[in-house]
Amino acid sequence: MPYEPVLLARVGKPDSHRLEGYRADGGYAAFERALKEKQPADVVTQVKDSGLRGRGGAGFPTGLKWTFLPKDHPGPVYLCVNADESEPCTYNNRILMEKDPHQVLEGILLACYAIKARTAFYYVRYEYGDAYRNCQAAVDELYAAGLLGKNILNSGFDLDVVMHRGAGAYICGEETGLIESLEGKRAWPRIKPPFPAVEGAFRKPTIVNNVETLACVTQIMRRGNDWFKSLGVPPDPKNPRDAGSYGPKLYTLAGHVEKPVCVELPMGVTIRDLVETHGGGVWKGRKAKAVNPGGLSMGFVDCNAKLKDSDLTEYDIPLDFNGPGRVQCLGLGTAAVTVIDDQTSMVDVLHNVCQFFSHESCGQCTPCREGTGWMLKIVDRMRRGLGRKEDLDILVDVADRIGIMPGTTICGLADGAGWPVKTAVRKFRGEFEAAIRAGTRSRYAKGLEVVGAH
Repeated sequence: MPYEPVLLARVGKPDSHRLEGYRADGGYAAFERALKEKQPADVVTQVKDSGLRGRGGAGFPTGLKWTFLPKDHPGPVYLCVNADESEPCTYNNRILMEKDPHQVLEGILLACYAIKARTAFYYVRYEYGDAYRNCQAAVDELYAAGLLGKNILNSGFDLDVVMHRGAGAYICGEETGLIESLEGKRAWPRIKPPFPAVEGAFRKPTIVNNVETLACVTQIMRRGNDWFKSLGVPPDPKNPRDAGSYGPKLYTLAGHVEKPVCVELPMGVTIRDLVETHGGGVWKGRKAKAVNPGGLSMGFVDCNAKLKDSDLTEYDIPLDFNGPGRVQCLGLGTAAVTVIDDQTSMVDVLHNVCQFFSHESCGQCTPCREGTGWMLKIVDRMRRGLGRKEDLDILVDVADRIGIMPGTTICGLADGAGWPVKTAVRKFRGEFEAAIRAGTRSRYAKGLEVVGAH
């Protein structure tokens, strides 16, 4: 039985971004019920029990995050909405913001009621012009309708939503970088602890949630936890750290496919099914060679590599919070699937990746600032036919040594920069060595000096 979209159910309807149409489809009824029938702690408990995990990249349990706020804090408490969707090939948040902004805003209202916030800052990527304008118009509609401002629906609950445009920086997708930018400062991520839930925006307790996460909050409060848990993948009984991958997910498909698309499916669809069924297959009749399962920072899947003790390949892994990690990728990330066909050079692909991360490193941490630059220079030299075999080991060594996980940087941008490098080199080493040999032969043929040739 085909899955019926929920998060994208209203996309395509006339004036789907307007309050009138949203309310006609039952919009804000869940929020009104929560105000009348539930205490803030009840909403927190329901979201926690639903198993919702953040859709922004890390997959941290949303309701659990809300419980980290200090108890009985005098306030103010803030919600920051992370709409700085800057991971390459990711556009699921943009679809929601442009086509159904009120679904996200209802989630904002519910989240603010739950955490007792009276101000929400909606931080939008600068390049998202249409999304920003539609969201601002939706906020204005809510003020006019008495659903924002003082004493909403005579409940005693006050809330203001402040729209804020970023300045086009990838680092602002990191929650403390976002907060620094919101405060008018350079977006340098903060050392943690303290975490934002204790000391965030303007040094007050702050929850940072992603756009799609908040849309899921709306649907959980509307449809209930049983519905949410009926979708997706339950926890792996062999992995005590697995919190499950419940609910619907927006997957974006880009790269070398016949039909780039944003599609909503239950968590756990395989890469092959997503590409072949929903993307029309690899373009031009070619085959998939590599895939980013959730944005560039997650690393590469080798579509021809066999899975251990299976006839399946890495192309068949499920896109849930655990699946990509089984094939040495960093995680599900934003679920932005980017396909690379079998006639595209991985050297060229990696060069583009390294260019992006070198440009977007904020420069605060030396290993990231220098490491991303070194990796770009090495791959650029390789691409120009001047590579050496030992360059591959140097690339992997640098990629392994930078990042928050080895403990050398403040935020995870360096991990995201290193993961595609080390997975590309380890999984496609033969192709890189062939490119180096071809460059060496070309230089010999031209009579040029060859340094470090093997």
